[in-house]
Amino acid sequence: MELGLIGLGKMGANMAERLLKGGHKVVGYDRDAQAVRRIIEQGNEGANSLNELVSKLSEGQRLDSSRSFGKSPRIVWLMVPAGKPVDDTIDLLLPLLKSGDIVVDGGNSHYKDSIRRAKKLAEHSLEMVDAGVSGGIWGLKEGYSIMVGGDSKTVEYMKPIFETLAPAKDKGWGHVGTNGAGHFVKMVHNGIEYGLMQAYAEGFDLMKRKTEFKLDLHQVAELWRYGSVVRSWLLDLTASALKDDQELKDIAPFVADSGEGRWTAWEAIDLGVSLPVITQSLYERFASQDNEGYGNRLLAVMRHEFGGHAMKEDK
Repeated sequence: MELGLIGLGKMGANMAERLLKGGHKVVGYDRDAQAVRRIIEQGNEGANSLNELVSKLSEGQRLDSSRSFGKSPRIVWLMVPAGKPVDDTIDLLLPLLKSGDIVVDGGNSHYKDSIRRAKKLAEHSLEMVDAGVSGGIWGLKEGYSIMVGGDSKTVEYMKPIFETLAPAKDKGWGHVGTNGAGHFVKMVHNGIEYGLMQAYAEGFDLMKRKTEFKLDLHQVAELWRYGSVVRSWLLDLTASALKDDQELKDIAPFVADSGEGRWTAWEAIDLGVSLPVITQSLYERFASQDNEGYGNRLLAVMRHEFGGHAMKEDK
């Protein structure tokens, strides 16, 4: 199959390369001309504009009134930052696409935005697929986990693409529901990821502070990777990180949050669902980002005021 891919960062470029190896044709576009040149060097095709990208995709028969696909509706896959960049790109694509063409949002969009965008595209007789994609920089080699939302016939038409991007044809990808469902499941996936990462970080922090045992944290991580009930890919990555540097003194204790942890917490509040682990892990990330630390400073002052406790001077 063929598709246009918009957004050729690390993940988008790796997806283009994996699709090429799987026998698909990719026409790629990015505002960064160097990113376009890199996928051309891979063997894929590049475009200097959205108009050129769409024009390089083959046209076949359009989607008919019974929602049966003809020869080749065009597929345009977006790998751009969530929010306004997605809406702006869709607006630019609307006059370039024809009835039956498919727009895929493979970024970390909020699922409610995906539902809204699907309705907007439907008004122009265009199909929308929201694909939550997990795998990061390892996806090229290992394959991507893909959570797909959209019309069942649209997803079935795109099946060869999902099968190529996934770890195996029958593993790691699936049609999880209607528009919005793909990004909803990916949102929850990322919320769980927050909790898992926080648990590993706390456990290793505790072991490091038990100085009397002089534990080799890399050794412990390697032990847990095999046979342990806490083994996981995240633990594999932790072991790799600890192999050469267990002190991590050159790493700032600042942990960013991409936004999906917040969305998961908001959804839990809306539905009245208790998510203490995921929510607390999100708060821990907020704490790491607080350079001012005003709240803690005030706590120190209060302890001093009522009990005369010493305060540590900030130098």
